[in-house]
Amino acid sequence: QVQLVESGGGVVQPGGSLRLSCDLFDFTLDSTYTIGWFRQAPGKEREAISCISMLDGSATYVDSVEGRFKSSKDNAKNKVYLEMSSLNNGDTGVYYCAANCNPALTGQGTQVTVSS
Repeated sequence: QVQLVESGGGVVQPGGSLRLSCDLFDFTLDSTYTIGWFRQAPGKEREAISCISMLDGSATYVDSVEGRFKSSKDNAKNKVYLEMSSLNNGDTGVYYCAANCNPALTGQGTQVTVSS
């Protein structure tokens, strides 16, 4: 079963940008077809924000991040990225990547804090 490790979080000012990485271990296309990104804000439920196909790189996004966030993949490096721009306070939270876009199959998460 694939293991996932997120990194790249930090503190950023409103309007800023950040790139998250998701390292995949024991990854094969035979069993992992998509990678999702979720986030959980303080006091809120975990929210799905994107899902990318590991086959063709096509991705879907939740409306709140459409046009601001972009997910990409590098199968050779076993990595998936989430490039985030025009960040606002509502983007604060712990970000997780998930195998097959399943919120039960995530890494430990990386904290993103948007604050002036």
